[in-house]
Amino acid sequence: MSWISAALQTLEEVQRSQETAIEQAAVLAARSIARDGVVYAFGTGHSRMPVEEIFPRYGSFPGFHPIVELSMTFHHQVVGANGQRQAMFIERVEGLADQILANFRLRPDDSMLVFSVSGLNAVPIEMAMGAKKAGLPVIAVTSLAESTAGQARHPSGTRLADHADVVIDLCSPVGDALSHVDGVAEPIGPVSTLTAVAVVNEIKVRTARLLAADGIVPPVITSSRLVGEERSAELFEAAYLDFARRAAGTLRSAPAGGA
Repeated sequence: MSWISAALQTLEEVQRSQETAIEQAAVLAARSIARDGVVYAFGTGHSRMPVEEIFPRYGSFPGFHPIVELSMTFHHQVVGANGQRQAMFIERVEGLADQILANFRLRPDDSMLVFSVSGLNAVPIEMAMGAKKAGLPVIAVTSLAESTAGQARHPSGTRLADHADVVIDLCSPVGDALSHVDGVAEPIGPVSTLTAVAVVNEIKVRTARLLAADGIVPPVITSSRLVGEERSAELFEAAYLDFARRAAGTLRSAPAGGA
């Protein structure tokens, strides 16, 4: 079977089995955005890709607030400075999530979307724990097969899914790769990025549908080839200004009279 054929089967499994969870995630996202909150999105390693997919790009709208830490996602150099070894080490460092979250005002109308294929590393787990502690609903996007196959690494003995109000299963297999090649013992061709991006866009579309049903029409970043230069520029500016307004409300600052 070709990789594409196997990947399509995995996507169909996500569509079939994760319908309820994806709709629940969209409801939470729409609620946060409609109430002038944000949907934080976080992932490390290759799980940064769905975070980058959610906003900003064509076909996306403000309200989703990506958090991407370059120390855990910057893979231009595989070895040497800014290398893969360091990134994989850092995402397992306990306490780092608290330092990331210390930059933000986590408010009751916000929500948190955390991506981690394994669901075992300390930073994504503690991002979810920190959000829950602040009273935010947490949506975990993870591979349940991968997560349950591995021994829990966090001192709490928990996995990412244990700290989520909604769990979306990426339906990727243990080891992620789908294809077997004659003469090669190990499988090739991971699928979790494809299913994660599919989940993101399904949530995005459903969230927009829920907002529009309530009379809230978000400014969608759109190509000039579809709507013309002037309208595209208007939508771009409106989306970025809305994002900036929401982002200003998320940043933690010193209280009145503080340093």
